[in-house]
This record gives sequence, structure tokens and C-alpha cells, in this order.
Amino acid sequence: MLYNIEKNFFWEVIKISVSELNSSSAMNETEKMNRGLKNRHLQMIALGTAVGTGLFYGSASTISLAGPATALSYLIGGIIIFLIVRMLGEMSVDEPVSGSFSYYATKYWGQFPGFLAGWNYWFLYIFVSMAELSAVSIYVSYWFPDLPQWISALICLVVITLINLITVSIYGEVEFWMALIKISAIIFMIILGAYMIFTDVRPFPENFSNLWANGGFFPNGIWGMMISIVPVMFSFGGIELIGITAGEAENPDKTIPRAIHQVIYRILIFYVGTMLILMSLWSWKDVGMEASPFVQIFDNVGIPAAANILNFVVLTAAASVYNSAIYSNSRMLYGLAESKNAPKFFAKLSKRKVPVNGILISSGITLLVVALNFFFPGQIFMYLMSIVTGAIVLSWALIVITHIKFKKHCQSIGHVTKFPSLFYPFANYICLIFLAGILILMTTIDEMRLAVMIIPLWLCAIYVGYIYSKR
Repeated sequence: MLYNIEKNFFWEVIKISVSELNSSSAMNETEKMNRGLKNRHLQMIALGTAVGTGLFYGSASTISLAGPATALSYLIGGIIIFLIVRMLGEMSVDEPVSGSFSYYATKYWGQFPGFLAGWNYWFLYIFVSMAELSAVSIYVSYWFPDLPQWISALICLVVITLINLITVSIYGEVEFWMALIKISAIIFMIILGAYMIFTDVRPFPENFSNLWANGGFFPNGIWGMMISIVPVMFSFGGIELIGITAGEAENPDKTIPRAIHQVIYRILIFYVGTMLILMSLWSWKDVGMEASPFVQIFDNVGIPAAANILNFVVLTAAASVYNSAIYSNSRMLYGLAESKNAPKFFAKLSKRKVPVNGILISSGITLLVVALNFFFPGQIFMYLMSIVTGAIVLSWALIVITHIKFKKHCQSIGHVTKFPSLFYPFANYICLIFLAGILILMTTIDEMRLAVMIIPLWLCAIYVGYIYSKR
């Protein structure tokens, strides 16, 4: 019976998806998307985007650079990101539109900044999608080491694409439950880890001594901690998705501020708290890149069942972020098309009010990572992370500068916003200095130096595309 239910559901999804393709070309391109994301969807999307592969797998590289000081790296980076999200939140609550900061950059800064903001963000999330698919294949290999990594990546791509093709409420519902799984697991892991630290249930109970017994809290010095902030910023990529959802959120005046207010608490609990627990349970020197640090550490302390459960959780987390990446990419293309910075093809909606063309194009391009995993299994995650980090730093800088333009416009006409950001304009300039520092630090890391070097070329390429689009 269960098999029949699953089979019927699968075929129903296929039928719906086909009908979307057939109907999309007939839709009026000025028709707007539904506000189908409820408050609980937004709350869990905000939670889910803050916890993904960057924490579950990317934290391994952070730990290797900073050791126990990783917790401090996440705290510093988290404060900066919270300020940036508040800036985006002020604009999103004032004008809740699809396309988010691409629209704001166009309106308050100019045509090219809007073009740059939109296409850079789309490019960024294409690589985020690829990084998440790579992580999926790594997590599946923990259980099935003989399964080719490209197969698990392809299965994830197909399933998530079908989910996004139905309705935005289905996306919200799936993301709600996937985010709930990983958030619940994080809380459970913190409780279990704390219990193990304060009792003698693990093989070598040392309480918190691992935080300073293996080279000190700063085993690689302050410089090592500063360098570790670079992969930390990759971990925070996706929090700005709260602004992207504004165009499809119910009661954005209430739901967006509520979601943003929780960001700082999530950072403290899910990043700083988990790093302190993990670094207390096991020596930071014994954490490798072959699997999630969460899985490795709980496996090492003698709880293989917890390791298997956590591997399922981190797999869900990667699929969750890929789900959100496909969502945000399609909405960004829709917003670009609405502002005439992308072909009208991307502004067409299906009969269920989803930008089906943007979904299919964004998903189809990520097929490239399936091929890369075929030729270079387990080798491309760090390179993808470096490209994503460079692009997201550029994206955040555009948000900060656009916010300055937005505030000056509001002040010139005497407009009072509903959800003002914190410490304007001081916070804006501090964030810009911090982001510039991240790019400088990236040049000192071999795997990330190339990503910084191609940023000028990337800006030139986008400008050429802008000139061509205007012609």
C-alpha cells in the first residue's frame, strides 16, 4: 500500500510538472506570483538558510584553520551578517517585491547596479547549488562508498526540481519540514554533547579541556582565526534569502521582521554553541575533510548510531539549501525580467504562478556539477566554496551600498521606514570594510586566490552583458 501511495504521488508530480511546462507559454507575463508563503514557512526558511552545508561540512576547513577559536570566528562573522540582513530587511518591509535587492539597486542606485546585483546573485546561487549537490554526494558516500557520486547528485537534482515546479506553497512546506529536521537535530546534538561533556559516558571524559589542551584556544594564533572567517562567511550565505521571499510572503510587515530578529539568536545557538560543544568533545586536530565534522566526532566518541542519524540530517540540510537555491534563482530571474534586465522568457508564470522557465534553466545548469563529480569525485567542493564566497561578498557589498542610497532617498523626501536598520550609517561602513578584508584574506589561501582574481573579469563580463541587453 505504501508503495502504491508513493508511486501515485510520484506520477502526480510528473503530471503536474508537464502541465506547468505546457501552460507556461500561455500565461500573461505581467501576472504576479501568489503570496503562498505563510508565517511558519518564513520562520523555518529563515532558520534553514542559516544552517546548511557551510556549518555541517564547510566547518571542517574552519576548524583546521582556527581550532577551538572557530566559535569566535562564527560570532564575529555572524554580527556582521546580522547587520547586513537588517539593512535588507528595512528595504524588504518597505517595498516587498520579488527580485529583492536587484530591484532596490535599480531603483535607488541605477540600471547597471541593479543588473549587476541580480545577475551576480543568480550566478552565486548557481554555484551554491553545485556546492550543495557535491556535499550531497559526499554524505551519501558515507553509507555507500561504492556508489558513484554523480548518481546521488543527479537524483537530488531531479527530485528538488520537481518539488519547485508545483507551487510556492509546496516549496515552503517541503522546506519547512527539512529545516525542522536539521534544526531539531542541532538542538538534540547540543543537548547530547553537553550531557557527554559533563558525564563519564564517553571513552575519554575531559570536559572542556579540549578547548585549550591541543595548542591553546588559538592554536594557529590570531591570524589563523582571522583566516578562518573566510569559510565562515560561506556558511552564512543564504541568510539574505529572507529578502527574496518578500514578494511571496503573507503579511511581510510582520513576518519578515520576526524572521530577521531571530537571526542573531540562531547564530549564537547553532554556530557558536555547536562549535564549542564539538571542540570540547574531541581534539580539533583529528577532524578531517572526508565527512561532516559532526559525523566524525560522534563516531569517534563511540556513538555510531548518532553518527548515522547526523549523516542523514546533514544530507537533509544539503538538499534543503539546494531546494532554496533553486527557489531563489528562479525568483531572481523573474525579478530581473520584470525590470527588463533579463529576457521576458523568465517573467512567464505557469498556471500555478511559479516561474517555471527560471526553475528549469537554473536547475539545468547545475547538471554541470553532476559531470564534475563524475570526472573529479570528492575534489570540487573547496573550489566551489571559494567562488561562492567571492560572489557572496560582492553581493553583500551591493546590499550595503544600495541601503545607503535607499536611506538617503528616504531622508530627502521625509519618508520614515517601518523597520529601520541598526546604527546607520556607521554599520554600513564597518560592513564594507569587513567585506573588503575578507577579499584580502582570500588572497592568502591557495584554493581561494583564483576566485578573487576573477572578480574584475566577472564584473567586466556582466558590464558587457548589460551593454548588450540595452542594445
